[in-house]
Amino acid sequence: MAGHSHWANIKRTKGVADARRGQLFSKLAREVSMAAKLGGGDPNFNPRLRRAVSAARAESMPADNIERAIKKGTGELEGAAALEEIVYEGYGPGGVAMVVEATTDNKNRSAAEIRSIFAKNGGNLAGAGSVAWMFQRRGLVVVGVADEDAVLEATLEAGAEDVRAAEGQVEVIAPGDKLDLVVKAVEAAKLPVSAARFTYLPQNTTPVTDEETAAKVLHLYEALDDHDDVLNVYANFEMAPDLLAKVTA
Repeated sequence: MAGHSHWANIKRTKGVADARRGQLFSKLAREVSMAAKLGGGDPNFNPRLRRAVSAARAESMPADNIERAIKKGTGELEGAAALEEIVYEGYGPGGVAMVVEATTDNKNRSAAEIRSIFAKNGGNLAGAGSVAWMFQRRGLVVVGVADEDAVLEATLEAGAEDVRAAEGQVEVIAPGDKLDLVVKAVEAAKLPVSAARFTYLPQNTTPVTDEETAAKVLHLYEALDDHDDVLNVYANFEMAPDLLAKVTA
């Protein structure tokens, strides 16, 4: 999974470097609105909204934008009433399994566009349940330090299942119902929380060893991630670091 994790980091950096702030803010605002719609507009009583607002602030999203997105979600402003969450499942080149999380105000349009992206990039959109069983739904907390021992000590009793280094930071994996407890444990230890969210972790990986397939897989991943409705893309490919570096150069 190291290859996929590294590519996700490249995408985040690339998105900022390419100055695609408008699209990024739009996606963050959708998540804020959806969180407020489902759990109310007070971050103190809505863990998902608290995480969404934290993620938006981490990307320097203006406070006015965040407040407007919350009000849309709670119905104080128009714009979020039709929003729905949907998960798409499919296969990419080389049999790579993919799960795509999206928020949309038009499921028929989004489904057609996601299906087209898969088809144009050597993959195919599959039915519900065809891919998700290959993944585990888990909580992920990214801590902005490189000291694994300190993070492990802070989070073990809170429910952390795994703690691992990730390019100068530390990732903590926990059961979904322990995510907020782990976040609070990290904060109590005065360690910086860079991100906190739910994720899909592959139970088995699909090796990608040739350059052509690798390029196609990453192109599909990027095309899906660039779609306005898509919030997150998860894939189970495993790619050697040198191959990943070659196809992303």
